[in-house]
Amino acid sequence: MKYIVMLGDGMADYPIEALGGKTPLQVAKKPHIDSLAQRGRLGMVKTVPDGMKPGSDVANLAAMGYDPKSCYTGRSPLEAVSMGIKMSDVDVAFRCNLVTLSEEGGYGQKAMLDYSSGEITTAEAAELVKAVDEAFHTAELSFHPGISYRHCMIWHGGPVGLGLTPPHDISDRKIEGYLPENPVVLDLMRRSYDILKDHPVNQARKARGLNPANSIWLWGEGTRPSISCFADTYGVNGSVISAVDLIKGIGICAGMKVIEVEGATGNIDTNFRGKGEAALQALLEGQDLVYIHVEAPDECGHHGDLEGKIRAIEMIDEQIVGPLLEGLKEAGEDYSILVMPDHPTPIAVKTHVSDPVPYLLYRSTGEAVSGIQAYTEETAAGTGIYGDHGYELMKQLLGR
Repeated sequence: MKYIVMLGDGMADYPIEALGGKTPLQVAKKPHIDSLAQRGRLGMVKTVPDGMKPGSDVANLAAMGYDPKSCYTGRSPLEAVSMGIKMSDVDVAFRCNLVTLSEEGGYGQKAMLDYSSGEITTAEAAELVKAVDEAFHTAELSFHPGISYRHCMIWHGGPVGLGLTPPHDISDRKIEGYLPENPVVLDLMRRSYDILKDHPVNQARKARGLNPANSIWLWGEGTRPSISCFADTYGVNGSVISAVDLIKGIGICAGMKVIEVEGATGNIDTNFRGKGEAALQALLEGQDLVYIHVEAPDECGHHGDLEGKIRAIEMIDEQIVGPLLEGLKEAGEDYSILVMPDHPTPIAVKTHVSDPVPYLLYRSTGEAVSGIQAYTEETAAGTGIYGDHGYELMKQLLGR
């Protein structure tokens, strides 16, 4: 038996007026996933425990079979692991976004125009992070480049529990009411604007009509993570396929194999087909489980890109799920698959919410007519099946 988790990040949504009161999941053409729904089991599950923020960190830990309440130490430390950053017991990692702020007024009067600086290239971002590190590097502070707009700051002996605001939560809003209270963090962010606003990289971006990455934004702090080995916990080996450091970091901490896919970007231009091919190859070469994470629906949700979100869902179905299941069938492999988002990222609010998410569980050796025609938020809620703990789905996937 082979096991698959197909995680469409932020895939769930609210009814949208422009879609006649339907959601992207309801209008997207996804025949392969809908076919599984007709022969499997649907329900709703809570992936974000009460009292925790609806981040992809918390929600993906739950989807991967871990109770966030017992193992979560912060978002950025998980990304730091994937980036190869060695953390001591007293180090605190911070996510360091390169963002686009409006240019008018003082720092607090500026607005969050773009939490990703127009999906800045990794090469451009590396130059900017280098400039920030050269300006701020001390025995306690260091900055480390990552991918696109996602980077890391390490603060040796730094504080936690600062209540910092993710920049994607405040798109198009003035930042004054969301600035950090910690004076060191606030000072770094303020000073970074003066360093970055006229940097040659940003001058060149503005000349090309692109958003400049004119400030850092610090959030998601935490200490070195402690996650139990997936194989020891569940008795199967597993691989992770993702374009983002967060999911790779969870996989590394869990002792899972991280599979790199050429052209995987974490956005709508990602290599969907390559992810499906890599998953099939891993399963046929001896892996028991693959966790396929696609960031594109979430990114489209954050940007309010309705057409892109629908297309991302369709590409997951067409280029990952369909070919993967056909390949397993041709190889004569039985399989169990869990299809779900980690959290909703509704177009209307452009950020994550804590609402329960729809899930689909199908086992090739135990299919039955469900009476359901499609995998949607509405059909999943209509089954009356509900789980309070998202991490328990992994046991159901594995038949435990």
